[in-house]
Amino acid sequence: MSTELRRLRNYIDGEFRDAADGRTTEVVNPATGEVYATAPLSGEADVDAAMAAAAAAFPAWRDATPAERQKALLKIADAFEERAEELIAAEVENTGKPIGLTRSEEIPPMVDQIRFFAGAARMLEGRAAGEYMEGLTSIVRREPVGVCAQVAPWNYPMMMAVWKFAPALAAGNTVVLKPSDTTPASTVLIAEIIGSIVPKGVFNVVCGDRDTGRLMVEHRTPAMASITGSVRAGMQVAESASKDLKRVHLELGGKAPVVVFEDTDIAKAVEDISVAGFFNAGQDCTAATRVLVQESIHDEFVAALAKAAAETKTGQPDDEDVLYGPLNNPNQLKQVSGFIERLPAHAKVEAGGHRVGEKGYFYAPTVVSGLKQDDEIVQNEVFGPVITVQPFTDEAQAIEYANGVEYALASSVWTKDHARAMRLSKALDFGCVWINTHIPLVAEMPHGGFKKSGYGKDLSAYGFDDYTRIKHVMTSIEG
Repeated sequence: MSTELRRLRNYIDGEFRDAADGRTTEVVNPATGEVYATAPLSGEADVDAAMAAAAAAFPAWRDATPAERQKALLKIADAFEERAEELIAAEVENTGKPIGLTRSEEIPPMVDQIRFFAGAARMLEGRAAGEYMEGLTSIVRREPVGVCAQVAPWNYPMMMAVWKFAPALAAGNTVVLKPSDTTPASTVLIAEIIGSIVPKGVFNVVCGDRDTGRLMVEHRTPAMASITGSVRAGMQVAESASKDLKRVHLELGGKAPVVVFEDTDIAKAVEDISVAGFFNAGQDCTAATRVLVQESIHDEFVAALAKAAAETKTGQPDDEDVLYGPLNNPNQLKQVSGFIERLPAHAKVEAGGHRVGEKGYFYAPTVVSGLKQDDEIVQNEVFGPVITVQPFTDEAQAIEYANGVEYALASSVWTKDHARAMRLSKALDFGCVWINTHIPLVAEMPHGGFKKSGYGKDLSAYGFDDYTRIKHVMTSIEG
């Protein structure tokens, strides 16, 4: 007996629609490996319709008072709280994440972030007004940029959607958002929620694959393209956007160094680092994936981390004892497995290193030691539940190893020496440096990297500013 698949649809100009040409793609639950829904495989006609709707809605949304936009965002936050269980169910089917952790670790920060940007909507102000030339007064206006083409990733479909739409809408922009082709369900539900609150055309969702995303970025209507994704995807977006000088916001990959000095409380550090490395199956650009340990405590630390990995569980969403669920898709499982299969002879798998079960895309918590700085698994993003460990001799070598990759998103330092922590926070070439912790984020602080981790900031007033443009207005004050 066959089960009818759920039918997901685009949300354009205030209504749900199939793709204009009727094409669809299958959506798989990564915890089971089974198809549970279909989603539109949107093409040029769908992107055109969404962009036209967003462009038509922009003038009125831009001209709404900040108080009106704030009120709408506060209603959206309240609706997210009220419909939390629906959002959780959609996200769990999207990703296979543990139900309890999705409820406790994603819904509260999402709601808080929307409320933060609701407050930011009231802060569209210029920095100065004054007479910088005799008889003339200058003022600075901060304005929305226009229509924003946004592409969200599959590792945090709901939360990354919030990071995209909340600052954009707060600043007075309109949005066309594309979720990943593997995780569209929660974004379609978000469209239903937001669509009941804001005017039609202000928020649109177009489902599809990378070609759909390319059509959005290359479209002439958007003034800005924002993507969270891989370095390869970010480079393609930047190249495409350059053809008509769109503004670009890129949050890309990471390879976070975790620098552990010999004065660290090893048990506490191992406990926190293992969670920060394995949470969400390591599918987090800020995950604690690359541990650098002072050589005097290296062996003790590796043994403790391997023990923590062996005690960490992965499994089905309804299992309350698991820390993380499956990898998102078969390609990701193949990628993670490939890194382990290609390890050099000098590397040692201290824990894990294998798939878990035959159903779904689960991978064991893995610790690898004995690595060199130029090894593939040290230099490249695995994006899976894999933590590597390397020894260092002194502070200078720790900084050299930490900075010696092409990514520059997040990092952490573990030491009781305050002066050392301050020196490292200056020397580490990363957009975020945590000290004696790793991975907490708050709405008030910026998130974003350097180098191949991209540019632009999410969250905070800096993220809000990214969705605005600056205009100088000068007026004569002489009669």
